[in-house]
Amino acid sequence: MHRRVVITAASAITPIGHGRQDILHSLTHGKSGVKPLRDDELLTRYIHSRVFGTVDYPVLYDFKRLYRKTMGPVAYYACQVAKEVMEMAGLDNDFVVSGRLGVAFGSTHGSPTVQRSIYKSFFSGDRSEYTAIGAVDYLKSMVHTTAVNITKMFGITGRVISSSTACTTSSQSIGYGYESVKFGLQDAMLCGGADEYDTTTVAVFDNLLACSTAFNDTPQLTPRPFDVNRDGLVVGEGAGAVMLEEYEFAKKRGAPIMAEVIGFACNNNGGDLILPNLNGIMQTIRLGLADASIPADAVDLISAHATATKMGDVIEAQAIHGVYGDRPHVTALKSYMGHTMASCGVIETILLIYMIAEGLIAPTLNLDEVDERCAMIRHVRNPIAERIRIAAVQNFAFGGVNTSLLIKKFE
Repeated sequence: MHRRVVITAASAITPIGHGRQDILHSLTHGKSGVKPLRDDELLTRYIHSRVFGTVDYPVLYDFKRLYRKTMGPVAYYACQVAKEVMEMAGLDNDFVVSGRLGVAFGSTHGSPTVQRSIYKSFFSGDRSEYTAIGAVDYLKSMVHTTAVNITKMFGITGRVISSSTACTTSSQSIGYGYESVKFGLQDAMLCGGADEYDTTTVAVFDNLLACSTAFNDTPQLTPRPFDVNRDGLVVGEGAGAVMLEEYEFAKKRGAPIMAEVIGFACNNNGGDLILPNLNGIMQTIRLGLADASIPADAVDLISAHATATKMGDVIEAQAIHGVYGDRPHVTALKSYMGHTMASCGVIETILLIYMIAEGLIAPTLNLDEVDERCAMIRHVRNPIAERIRIAAVQNFAFGGVNTSLLIKKFE
């Protein structure tokens, strides 16, 4: 018999706020977190897109030096949301170090800020700079720096999964954590993702002509998911973490239960590594519903991946309509903060949990005129007060990776 998996704690650092109160205020007041791109000594002269989903408020860290010395910016983000989740969950320390708690946490490519510094030293021609690079630099920069810095800070000895699949990184983290608990491999999993501010990420997508450029002077008006005037994605930064626990374990210790994870699916398109694939996305959605053992008409709300690229939004709208018809509400949360890369799946999951608890559906920002090719689904264009029982989180990544998570109001 499969075990039930519940969410007992959640925390997010996002361009629209840090913590539940700030985030809900932004959602209810239509506040965008997209700001002008900061100047970069090397790259900004070449980048056409001048907008970024920015965390522009101070985040107060009180980590001991023992922990800080192996952290780059992305690990600071990860460890902060992990710390807040650990405090909120209130797990006994004996359990934390028992091996029954694991970590599933990732980033797109570790810390590009630290990597830049390392590469500069490598190619500087100065032997002293080259020899000054040490193990700590690698620990700060490596792709699994988020997960292992979390395990170090809390002494977690359970399994470690560090997904690094770009836009599906943290939805995979939640999904693989859910499966670990569901099938009895762990009793709890700390799951999430993070990405830091760095213009190299913007440069990659800008060079692929995938970034928004038409709203450089009015950052709050982009991205524009499903809108006829959308012109590309906006790169963002942030972090999110959730605690997943086996239901009976959480119930026995009196943990507050925020929501239940009832389904997860992940697949690959098996072909093109960049273009979205209608059949692949529809298959993922159907697999997620099958894992949750629910029909399509049981889903009330969909958090669309919706990056505001020209074809991505059209293919996703077609996939949603192909499986769900026009029944569920559809909102695109990247419209508030841009594409927070590895953290987007967990941040969007957390925002859904908040909305389910509040009986609120936040609309897609900047959706002034729906593209007729995306008009067949039930877009949310104004705030809606409505009871949501089951919601889906959809994410799709370069490499043809697709995920679908099903989240249920805890009853």
